[in-house]
Amino acid sequence: MRARAARLRRWEFWPSLILNAPVAVWGVGLALRHRSLSVFTAANPGIEEGGFVGESKSAILARLPPDWVLPWLVIQPGAANVRNDALEAMRRAHGWAYPLVFKPDAGQRGTGVRWIRNAGDARRYLVEETGRVLVQVPHDGPYEAGLFYVRHPDEPQGRLFSVTDKRFPAVTGDGRSTLEALILAHPRARLQAGVFLQRHAALRECVPAAGQVVPLVRAGNHAQGTQFFDGRHLATPALEARIDAIAKAFDGFYFGRFDVRYADPADLMAGRGFAIVELNGVTSEATHIYDPAASLWRAWLTLMRQWSLAFVIGAANRRRGHRPATLGRLARLTWAYWKTRPTHPVAD
Repeated sequence: MRARAARLRRWEFWPSLILNAPVAVWGVGLALRHRSLSVFTAANPGIEEGGFVGESKSAILARLPPDWVLPWLVIQPGAANVRNDALEAMRRAHGWAYPLVFKPDAGQRGTGVRWIRNAGDARRYLVEETGRVLVQVPHDGPYEAGLFYVRHPDEPQGRLFSVTDKRFPAVTGDGRSTLEALILAHPRARLQAGVFLQRHAALRECVPAAGQVVPLVRAGNHAQGTQFFDGRHLATPALEARIDAIAKAFDGFYFGRFDVRYADPADLMAGRGFAIVELNGVTSEATHIYDPAASLWRAWLTLMRQWSLAFVIGAANRRRGHRPATLGRLARLTWAYWKTRPTHPVAD
């Protein structure tokens, strides 16, 4: 009960519908101003419906400069044995060894991300996840950042609207307490204990040795337990210039968030030494707002600014001849995604 009360006091854990209610009202005003409820979907003509929902991660990665993207391949739907044979053939052809990262090609909010350690794990995943599966070579990190980029089509240069410094929580064993007890005693981990205990169900009664560090999450998503901080200290002209060059290599992309892994903060700030995990489109968030020290009012203002930019960029592209999605199309995409959404709600 105390953890539940603490979550209610921490707005970063509020349900999305509640947190975004004032932003939705702001969005109605933007729609009236721009004479369209869906003009924001034209913000990224190069991504299906701007990246509204259910867009293919692999189709987006394929349009980015490959030198900056983690190596990847896609397993198409089909019979499990055929998919597994295709995976092994492609893995051998590329010279990839396990572990590998599997995720639904149309996933949202980190759902279904798994570190696959061997061929048995791969077979089980491909049986349970019947849709397109994106397979990536993992990046050891240990750091991850969210780089939110925006560029008006009439402007020569884009900018970093937001930088999120992602940190992966862990607990440290004392040689006496179970993993479950360590999670429930941790001042922050206990607030997302349900996610962590489900993820580590097989280990919850194990007793980590004194000093043993047990990572609780690997997927860099807030809903999966990763902690987000304002990463403005990482933003430099060199990093902004590098992301601008990468973004402009993707014809039809103006608005969204790059999630990147890197080994050295100094390299990231110099605009080098990072790898793109994925690129999220028009419904991605400037996730630095979830910094525990941030105020709810500032978060709302940031989201309102973000959506204002999405509508302005979409309207500019509409003037250039790009047609926004119809409301019927967005409804069909949303329904199709919910019918076929990933069967792995909790990620690694």
